[in-house]
Amino acid sequence: MFESFSNSEILSGMITPAVLVSACASLIFSTANRLGRIFDRVNLLKSEVELILEGKRRFQTERMVYMRQQLSVQKKRAVLIQRSMAFLYLATSLFVISSLTLAITLAFAKDFAWVPTVVAITGGICLFLASALLFYESRYNLTFINRQIEFTEFLEREVQTK
Repeated sequence: MFESFSNSEILSGMITPAVLVSACASLIFSTANRLGRIFDRVNLLKSEVELILEGKRRFQTERMVYMRQQLSVQKKRAVLIQRSMAFLYLATSLFVISSLTLAITLAFAKDFAWVPTVVAITGGICLFLASALLFYESRYNLTFINRQIEFTEFLEREVQTK
């Protein structure tokens, strides 16, 4: 029953999911930082909107249009980040489960040795989906930066003409 414990089949099969768990952890950490940056940006935009509404900023109409656009971008980014984090957590769980099911199937049910592979592949798919969402989110970040540059250039032109 425990004959497979005598070779390295279990340990070598469990290493790959462990490496992928580590990769997921790194992505979770960086993604959480990205979410924090979104929160900081939204707070800055909120403060700017408050100043506009109090009449402490020139070009109020243009600034409010710009703020609405920027808040919309940040909202989309936050949703993408949340979804990617969900996929990353799911992938991490699946990699841990695949490692455990590998040990169990090799020890007790070799006929079901395909189960850990299916679980690990599903985890890989989740990791891919999370990466795709993060790539898509980075495009929104570029949109945010480009709009910020464009609005700054608009303000420079307006100030120079007056």
